[in-house]
Amino acid sequence: MSDALPTEPSGFEPDSSPAPYDALLLLSFGGPEGMDDVVPFLQNVTRGRGIPTERLEEVGQHYFLFGGVSPINEQNRALLTALREDFAAHGLDLPVYWGNRNWAPYLTDTLRELVRDGHQRVLVLATSAYASYSGCRQYRENLAESLAALREEGLPVPRVDKLRHYFNHPGFIEPVVDGVLACLDDLPAEVRASAHLAFTTHSIPTAAADTSGPVEAHGDGGAYVAQHRDVAALISDAVRERTGTQHPWSLVYQSRSGSPSVPWLEPDICDHLEELHGKGVPGVVMVPIGFVSDHMEVRYDLDTEAMAKASELNLPARRSPTVGADPRFAAAVRELVLERAAAERGAAPARCALGALGASHDVCPVGCCPARTPKPAAAGADAPAL
Repeated sequence: MSDALPTEPSGFEPDSSPAPYDALLLLSFGGPEGMDDVVPFLQNVTRGRGIPTERLEEVGQHYFLFGGVSPINEQNRALLTALREDFAAHGLDLPVYWGNRNWAPYLTDTLRELVRDGHQRVLVLATSAYASYSGCRQYRENLAESLAALREEGLPVPRVDKLRHYFNHPGFIEPVVDGVLACLDDLPAEVRASAHLAFTTHSIPTAAADTSGPVEAHGDGGAYVAQHRDVAALISDAVRERTGTQHPWSLVYQSRSGSPSVPWLEPDICDHLEELHGKGVPGVVMVPIGFVSDHMEVRYDLDTEAMAKASELNLPARRSPTVGADPRFAAAVRELVLERAAAERGAAPARCALGALGASHDVCPVGCCPARTPKPAAAGADAPAL
């Protein structure tokens, strides 16, 4: 596909049949929905690491500031509605289910529901657009664990495939561009033309970044950094085309956790804001391209912490919205479903992608985003037989 960003929907019109698939599973991280949920949720997230409850209560302060409620579940409900409405409007007869890795509705429970409803071929949409261990393979490991649990219970085990990475699909890019333009318009007029675009994503250990994506993509930053840089360039170019102004931009990171002795991707967004201020940059738009929805790490790390830093520096700042349940993203998911279905039937469908990297692989190859401790992972070339 061309790397020019279209101003209209992509126009991709594949065969409207989802066969051989008979269900779509929205697979997400999950989040607490009340004060009493926070520590149990964090225990799920950190299971096996031996982190004491007292430490989890400290970490949970971010959630307690918001009444113990992460916005991610409500945003997933909105996305479910958007997907179902888009599918119905386009005659796509494919039920959509929802399961989480770390909170209700739990993935294993949802897979039980799927098989009891008679579904045998399931496509998975993960709420993570990029290649990395935590953003792809860990989802696949959780799928393998849940499928193994179904087998142990004597239930039918469905075949599960995962949709390809969609970071460079127009339906993911276009809503972000519109959000950046709105934020620029909202900045004081005197700083607008010289505003800096700070594209943010979740920091991960540099070792995990370097081995992200297929083996041939491994190296300094791996596929994780390359994909984010490609998206940032696409958005920056689209903003220039629509405003006539080339805004300087950087790829920066947020939400670091773990031992300070382990190298993680840098710079941190708050450090970056200080650097911009020191250089005399008059304003900034923070663009969370690494996140599908405005979940807790966006609401706290950007809206609370980074905005407080910008205020301290007297640096005019805005934060653009994530894709969320935008209808264009729902349409993109429909296109990805039909694209994959056509490929499974032996066709060679158009694969919609912008930028320099092209469309991602359908099936994660051996060696893609390896774990430090190898575990079985579903929906990949190295998936175990179930």
